[in-house]
Amino acid sequence: MLSVIIPSFNEEQLIMKTAEVISGLLKGQDIGHELLFVNDGSSDKTWEEIQKAREKNESVRGISFSRNFGKEAAIFAGLGECKGDCAVVIDCDLQHPPEKILEMYALWQEGYEIVEGVKNSRGKESGAHKFAAKAFYNLISNAAGIDMENASDFKLLDRKAINALLNMTEKDAFFRALSSWVGFKSTQVTYDVREREIGQTKWSTKALIRYAVTNITSFTSLPLQIVTFLGVVMFIFSLVMGIDALVNYFCGRAVEGFTTVIILQCFTGSVLMISLGIIGYYISKIYAGIQDRPRYIISERTK
Repeated sequence: MLSVIIPSFNEEQLIMKTAEVISGLLKGQDIGHELLFVNDGSSDKTWEEIQKAREKNESVRGISFSRNFGKEAAIFAGLGECKGDCAVVIDCDLQHPPEKILEMYALWQEGYEIVEGVKNSRGKESGAHKFAAKAFYNLISNAAGIDMENASDFKLLDRKAINALLNMTEKDAFFRALSSWVGFKSTQVTYDVREREIGQTKWSTKALIRYAVTNITSFTSLPLQIVTFLGVVMFIFSLVMGIDALVNYFCGRAVEGFTTVIILQCFTGSVLMISLGIIGYYISKIYAGIQDRPRYIISERTK
């Protein structure tokens, strides 16, 4: 059986259509399936629409969070609740082409355990958004050694890959990167991002920045190393400035007391930054280890 996991946040206008389109495609190919909607603490009638979809279609299931926990939590909740031998994660807004699910499923039947949806194009985006996305994925790719320039959450996972992801205990898990990091026999399916048919994107600039920061810090310790790198740069700069101040002092061009102040400030600042980088690294490890809160809380399930 194929499970289709559909994270949903304030998508009341699209629940019924998404269920009809995806279920229609799979039924047309005689593929046993379930559609698992995950209501991520929506403030509109998304949950009521999921329940209505369940009444019309027995292949529809739904779970609802007690509050908004974010898309990553919704994806992992879907992976934990799904019953299929493989699962596809797809956005509720139908910007991921549903017909590509059939292509992914055919590749899974050929023996592939992960089928990545790779973007041919990102659709209509501003230049600033494209630049920020490219910078974000370049940082993740360089840190993890995985090419993620055109990666997305749209992918199929075999049950073995699903179980591997669920065994990871980190709280701020980055699905898009971890699903590539786990390995397994993989292939790709390319697609073009479609425009939303109804409503507007739920990703504000603030939400995208928070998403990027959370996932960068959860998947790589590079930001901590940047602090240490800056400390080393400042230390080298302090040496250069110190030498310059000493030369001026011995040449009689320095203001009395200025040389000592410059050397002490530069040296102290560089040592502090290096120390903060080292301490920050250990604190981040301790902090990640002592947190034991659940990724999400499920308040309701469809009957």
